[in-house]
Amino acid sequence: MSYAGDLAPQTAWEHVAAGAVLLDVRTEGEWQHIGIPDASTLDAEPVFIQWNLGNGSNNPDFLAQLQAAVPMDKPLVVLCRSGARSIAAAEAATAAGYTAYNILEGFEGVPDRFGERVVNGWKNRGLPWH
Repeated sequence: MSYAGDLAPQTAWEHVAAGAVLLDVRTEGEWQHIGIPDASTLDAEPVFIQWNLGNGSNNPDFLAQLQAAVPMDKPLVVLCRSGARSIAAAEAATAAGYTAYNILEGFEGVPDRFGERVVNGWKNRGLPWH
């Protein structure tokens, strides 16, 4: 593992409460149509930087955008849809000098037997979102 580790959604929330930055690396379309995490009760705001662009290619400006948005001394908890893209983003952030954790299950979690994402993940665990 080339990042700080994997966190369950509730543990990630606790890290944000302790001062970590919640980094959502999903696409703009996912933010707009599926929802976003809400850390306002912690007096924190997530940072939104796409890992992949809408066309499926990697965001070539990911690290530059991250460095412009988050100081290197702030730990990151990285969120995507299901916990896969966030691993790649956490690895890249770690290679750039951040302490970065992956959030297991992602925002929506894994699909059930009908293809619905209602099994687990940030929003299905009851963590704040809108």
